[in-house]
Amino acid sequence: GMEHPFGYRNKAQFPFGTDKEGNPITGFYAGRTHDIIANTDCALGVEQNKEILEIILQYMRENKIKSYDEKTGKGLIRHALIRYGFKTKEIMVCLVVNGKKLPKAERLIEKLEGMTSITISPNTRRDNVIMGDSYEILWGQGYITDYIGNVKYQISPLSFYQVNPVQTEKLYGLALEYADLKGDETVWDLYCGIGTISLFLAQKAKQVYGVEIVPQAIDDAKENAKINAIDNAEFFVGKAEEVLPEYYAEYEREHNGETAHADVIVVDPPRKGCDETLLETIVKMQPEKVVYVSCDSATLARDLKYLCERGYELRKVCPVDQFGMTVHVETVAGLQRKD
Repeated sequence: GMEHPFGYRNKAQFPFGTDKEGNPITGFYAGRTHDIIANTDCALGVEQNKEILEIILQYMRENKIKSYDEKTGKGLIRHALIRYGFKTKEIMVCLVVNGKKLPKAERLIEKLEGMTSITISPNTRRDNVIMGDSYEILWGQGYITDYIGNVKYQISPLSFYQVNPVQTEKLYGLALEYADLKGDETVWDLYCGIGTISLFLAQKAKQVYGVEIVPQAIDDAKENAKINAIDNAEFFVGKAEEVLPEYYAEYEREHNGETAHADVIVVDPPRKGCDETLLETIVKMQPEKVVYVSCDSATLARDLKYLCERGYELRKVCPVDQFGMTVHVETVAGLQRKD
C-alpha cells in the first residue's frame, strides 16, 4: 500500500487549449472528450507543477502565443511535460510544440528559474500521441537524474520512467526478493525500458541482459549502467518476442544443438501482456525462476495460466499500489520451475 497517496507522481503531462474568451488554458480532458477543464493544481502531482504551469500561461498571454487547436491543426503549444527528481530535486520542463521553435523563448527561460532542463519537442502530427520523436535543449541539459535505491538514473523527455518513485522502490525490492539471486546467475530482463530493473538485478547477479523496443531507452540504459559503474549488464534493442527467440535459435546453431539457458527471466510487459512466442521461448530456456511484473491483472492471469500448464508453479504474488486514487495496481508474481 501507499502511505501518502497524494503528490506522488514525478511526471505530469498537461494539454493546452483555449477558453471561450480566447485565453490559453491548461488542465485535464473532460471524460471521453478532448474538451479541457482548466486546472493547474493536480493533487497527484508535485506542488511545483502549479507554479510552472502558471508561468507558461503567463508567458503565452504576454507574448500572444496560441495553444494548439486539434480541430484546425493551428496554434503552437500542445502539451507541457514536467518531471521532478524526488531524491535530487531536479526539475525538467518540456514543451511539446506544433512547429520547430518557440518564439521569445528567452522570456520563458528567464521566468523558469531553478530548472535543471528546459526543452521543446516538435510534434506536427495530427494525432493524439503527446510527444514528438525528438527534443531540443533550450536551457540547461537534456535530462534530469534521480535515484531508485542506490542506483542513479538519467531521464530524458522521451524516457520511460516509473511515475511513482516511492512505490517503485517497493516494487523492485519485491522483484529482487522473488528473483532470490545468489551472485552466479544469468538473468534476462524483458521490456527493460531505461534499465531500471536490470540495474537493480545486476548488483546481485553475474550477468544481466536487457531487451527493449525503444532505441532511445536502450541508449539511456547503457548510459545508466555507465553512470553506476555496472559492467555486467548488456542491452539489446528490439521486440522481446523477437530478440529472445532469435537469441535462442542462434545459440543452438552456434553451440551444436546445446540450448541457451537463463537462471532467472524477469518480464515487465505493457498492458497487453506477453506475446505467446515469447512465453514459448521462456519455457524452452527453462529458467529456475520467472518474475512477472504486471500492470494488468487480466493479461497476467492469462500468461500465468500458460506458464503454469508448462512446468512452472506460482509461488508468490503481491500487488503494489503504484497509482493511488485509481483502479490500477502493479502485481509482482514469482514462479518456480517444477523439478
